[in-house]
Amino acid sequence: QVQLVESGGGLVQAGGSLRLSCAASGRTFSRYAMAWFRQAPGKEREFVASISWSGGLKRYATSVKGRFTISRDNANITQYLQMNSLKLEDTAIYYCAANSRTGLPGPSLDEYAYWGQGTQVTVSS
Repeated sequence: QVQLVESGGGLVQAGGSLRLSCAASGRTFSRYAMAWFRQAPGKEREFVASISWSGGLKRYATSVKGRFTISRDNANITQYLQMNSLKLEDTAIYYCAANSRTGLPGPSLDEYAYWGQGTQVTVSS
């Protein structure tokens, strides 16, 4: 079983940057693909970015491409989401997710068996 804990959320002005971290634990975790999702108040949870277990393959939602970067450090069993040029519409609770496949996962919630508790990101004007 994989356990995920997010950190790094907070309040930031539009145009600023934040880096989210997701620390993971569990046997064979290095072979788990991972992703970030987000959910704004009153809206459904949506896909943000995903990464293969090796870190060689990445996928981004159109709304964040060019601004966000997903990465992972398998030595420390941690994944990151670097968020630059933040916009008001990026305000949401961000969730770390993982599955047991080695390839690049897609945007469907059903593909992910493990979830963190989330970290709040608030972008102000």
